[in-house]
Amino acid sequence: MFGNFANHKIDIIRSTPLTDAEIKELVDDTLAEMTLSEKVYQMMFVTPESITGVATVVRAGETSKEALKNHPVGGIVYFTENFETREQTAEMLKNIQKFSKIPLFIGVDEEGGRVARLSSNKNMGVTSHPSMLTIGQTKDTGKAYEIGKTLGKELSELGFNVDFAPVADVVANNENTEIGDRSFGSDATLVSDMVSSVVKGLRETGVSAALKHFPGHGSTIADSHKGTSVSTRTLDELRTIDFLPFKAGIDAGADFVMVSHMTLTEISDNDLPSSVSKQVITDMLKGELGYKGIVITDSFSMGAITENYTQGEAAVMAVEAGADMILMPSDIKKAHGAIVKAVNSGKITKERIDESVRKILTIKAKRNIFR
Repeated sequence: MFGNFANHKIDIIRSTPLTDAEIKELVDDTLAEMTLSEKVYQMMFVTPESITGVATVVRAGETSKEALKNHPVGGIVYFTENFETREQTAEMLKNIQKFSKIPLFIGVDEEGGRVARLSSNKNMGVTSHPSMLTIGQTKDTGKAYEIGKTLGKELSELGFNVDFAPVADVVANNENTEIGDRSFGSDATLVSDMVSSVVKGLRETGVSAALKHFPGHGSTIADSHKGTSVSTRTLDELRTIDFLPFKAGIDAGADFVMVSHMTLTEISDNDLPSSVSKQVITDMLKGELGYKGIVITDSFSMGAITENYTQGEAAVMAVEAGADMILMPSDIKKAHGAIVKAVNSGKITKERIDESVRKILTIKAKRNIFR
């Protein structure tokens, strides 16, 4: 499997960045060798526990190796409970990457402030940063850039290549608890400048940024981790406020945009969560904002999804809406199986799957993750 990649490309990839022609050849060759099942797994960004069945994963050994063989996912995200020491974490990430046929996106939520999976553990040797609201109040984009650069350097040293940051939401509701001080503030122009600076800092170190939570979670009250969350934003408000930081982050080179589960009640004609809405993903993010990178959903383990849909239903809806990756499905087998079934029945085209997998492989090649 993937013989052409393994035998023909590896020396080039290790030594120098690939040219566009080499990237296309690598992606074409890899895609051609993949089964439908493998392609759909590439569209999953999961916790290590969800594929191993282990309660809390703190190392990658034979169980992880077998899990990746059976579930060759595109990315793995780690949380605080997975980290004991710096040495343990680096070894775990090195091994899990080694076990994967196609190199993995390895991600973590390290925003600074109260969302700090690594720096909250003093054993990790990762810099602790103040809340992004505090950084925003300085109005110093240089500070935001340095945070991005520091995060990228420290994460990449451990083996991470994706940071689920920065938060691009503009806080417009003081009762908002899900975002709050995770945002740079309530001024869309200031937030845009800060977001752009963090993305540039991360990109300089080779770590992919993931903007969140499109189309902007700053106007909501309810927490979508617990259930349905709504926004009464009009399209004009989105265009003149909420979209601005996402556009700035996209222009700065963000490889991912995470789509939230909030519902746009004043715009959506079906009250769907944004993460499974074609109107939000295809029309707004890809169409109006012209985004060509990886669209990833927010976690499918959150109440806004689990209380309203089966994992299979939500997964198929997300792909139909235009999502490229599904984050943390609570039942990966059901999510994967439903998408495969939808393709085999003609509900989703093979071309639609290839479109997403091509994006995923291309970003991995561009960021030199193929090693």
